[in-house]
Amino acid sequence: MTTPMLEMRDVPPRAVHALEQAGVHPLLARLFAARGVSSPQELDDGLNRLLPPASLHGSAEAARLLADMIDAGKHICVVADYDCDGATACAVALRGLRMLGAAPQAVCYVVPDRAVHGYGLSPTIVDLALPLRPDLLVTVDNGIASMAGVAHARALGMAVLVTDHHLPAVEDGQVQLPAADVIVNPSQPGCAFESKSLAGVGVMFYVLLALRAELRARGRFDQATQPRLDALLDLVALGTVADVVKLDANNRRLVAQGLKRIRAGRMQPGVQALFTAAGRDPQRASAFDFGFALGPRVNAAGRLADMTLGIECLLTDDPARARDLAQKLDAINRERREVEAGMREQAEHLLAQLAPEGKEVDAPAAVALYDPDFHEGVVGIVAGRLKERLNRPTFVFARGQDGLLKGSGRSIPGFHLRDALDLVSKRAPGLLVKFGGHAMAAGCTLAEADFPRFAALLVAVAQEQLDAAALQRRLPVDGSLPPQYFDAPTVMALEEQVWGQAFDAPLFCDEVEVIAQRLVGERHTKLRLKLHGVLRDAIWFNHVDPLPATARLAYRVALETWQGQQRLQMVVQAQA
Repeated sequence: MTTPMLEMRDVPPRAVHALEQAGVHPLLARLFAARGVSSPQELDDGLNRLLPPASLHGSAEAARLLADMIDAGKHICVVADYDCDGATACAVALRGLRMLGAAPQAVCYVVPDRAVHGYGLSPTIVDLALPLRPDLLVTVDNGIASMAGVAHARALGMAVLVTDHHLPAVEDGQVQLPAADVIVNPSQPGCAFESKSLAGVGVMFYVLLALRAELRARGRFDQATQPRLDALLDLVALGTVADVVKLDANNRRLVAQGLKRIRAGRMQPGVQALFTAAGRDPQRASAFDFGFALGPRVNAAGRLADMTLGIECLLTDDPARARDLAQKLDAINRERREVEAGMREQAEHLLAQLAPEGKEVDAPAAVALYDPDFHEGVVGIVAGRLKERLNRPTFVFARGQDGLLKGSGRSIPGFHLRDALDLVSKRAPGLLVKFGGHAMAAGCTLAEADFPRFAALLVAVAQEQLDAAALQRRLPVDGSLPPQYFDAPTVMALEEQVWGQAFDAPLFCDEVEVIAQRLVGERHTKLRLKLHGVLRDAIWFNHVDPLPATARLAYRVALETWQGQQRLQMVVQAQA
């Protein structure tokens, strides 16, 4: 991995003072202020602080459409997606619609197979849903660019409600939207919703809030008797974190509320079963669990098998069935890790050809890799890992069942990946069969024979837009951890907060004296360090190079449980 440049976060003193005056822990006040929090109101995670559904464009129309369908006993089919956001959004939709009066037999779902159908509401997915006789198709986490699929569904007499959060298609500088009956998407033109970072599951949850208000206005129930949609927030929180959307104030509230329910033991049986399968304690649930334990297990089904397994795990109310499905997801995730490890090893060989001197800094401004043995379901993960290591925009391709190459890309700050693909397509018309995505993640399809030309064009675009400073990996740090806060209560207080994308978990930085070091498990370095005159245990995962006698390290603090005993540990992330 390229050596990062450690950058101290700016900490506005006025914001720190305001937070401390409101009773926020001094360390947390400093950390929150460094992440843009300027008032204690921003830390209020109460449900009443959520942005109102009325400001989400299309939500009122969606509510009326759904209410009419429910009142008429019409059939509603949810069109899901094959990642964790799509799976949780599907479960939220089905559970929520049934809570709000839809007959259980009138609500169903279909989910694409990644390898067979590709992404989104395609005409083939419409045909897949047709035998279920739906009167209304509701897309979750997809649909905003599904012009052909929406047109096909409406030609067959179905109404279509698109709920999505991805960017719409742009053609000749003009935004193109599908001809759906209703579209709910904070990223569509004309939507004043303040949080543009809602995940797909968050959009669906907001549609349900609007539907409940519509049904209340129709006299179906009142405030006292209305269904409690907050019972779905464990699913909303899981999908939001797993999709790595920006954790703005509104998303942090959704996640915080979901975590509170889980820690109190109030969660879907499938979520409980996933915690058990992952060996995690739901009473100490954190956003980290969603992103690195539960999310990958749900995602694995869509990558290597059938996302129906993940959706059914989240839908079932039978704890025994939930446990069985969670165990299957855990086994698929173990297989996914093996496939990923093999792909990463092969990727290293390919990278060596791009930087023959073995120096990662010599790698081109962007990287595109393809091998006939790569697995389509894992290309996004591998692209993300390589991007982190190289600090280069990275695409990884695999051959799809149709013989075309399917690529998934991940980017770095300052390089808008979807816009880069658009530029490539303009410079080489017809090269990209299709493409889409957003700034930090995107995908595209092309012919195998066109891969070298794509790789060269991508590098050329990156060279134009990225200078040496942009290609230098930077790691924001929070400065020294004061010795008085190096204790279990402080670490537990840190773990209880909602950290994630664009609201990074604390990363401290200190000069240490290296007292002892040894390799464990062949890939990790176990350390004994002296910090502020006190001996501390530390570990550096996936790092084998020896450290000097003194070093400046970036680290987080964690509570390690071993043989029933808890102890503090520094988890090293980088060396300056």
